[in-house]
Amino acid sequence: MFSNPFFEDRADAGEKLAEAVENELGKFNLTVQESVKPIVYALPRGGLPVAVPVARRLGCPLDVVVAKKITRPDNLELAIGAVTASGHVLWQKQKQLNSRWLKLALQQAENKAQSLLADLSSGCPNVSATGALAILIDDGIATGMTIAVAAQALQSQQPAALWICAPVAPPELMVFLEEMGEKVIILETPHPFYSVSRFYEQFPQVETAEALACLRSQIEWQS
Repeated sequence: MFSNPFFEDRADAGEKLAEAVENELGKFNLTVQESVKPIVYALPRGGLPVAVPVARRLGCPLDVVVAKKITRPDNLELAIGAVTASGHVLWQKQKQLNSRWLKLALQQAENKAQSLLADLSSGCPNVSATGALAILIDDGIATGMTIAVAAQALQSQQPAALWICAPVAPPELMVFLEEMGEKVIILETPHPFYSVSRFYEQFPQVETAEALACLRSQIEWQS
């Protein structure tokens, strides 16, 4: 654990991120039509508790883009790519799917993404990123693979703009992240990085039930 964590927990990180996003949204509204409305998209499960305060502050819908790492069978922590539930795929390096294990790894990751989306679907609003300001949020960015493929999936819907937002990310990823959308909002870029969890005092795993509760609470809050 980092000796001086930046955030107490995901809720605290979300409140701080919400303030930064709201400040940038004020500038954004000066340069685009007021008809461009924000939609917050979280990467579940960990991104949802961070995204809730942002969606509340902006008074907008909260949805998800489900993405899973594609990993080697001999190293389940090493991301060689990522895939969304909708089938968008991004490889760490260009891959030719001519090996059985690569195809299997891709299929396993996509199945996991689709399963999680099915579990969360009852809390997802019926919204589209087309023509909207899509604000994509995670609780932290380590390799950038999952948020990159999620950004790719959102860009396919042709939003008016896409913002990439997280409480913390490695400084060396900033150029990579800036290639994905119109704006990147990262609160802290510490070096050395190692892992997202070390910058939080409390960083428990977010269970599916909690993630679904986050989505449903925003629907209730807006109703």
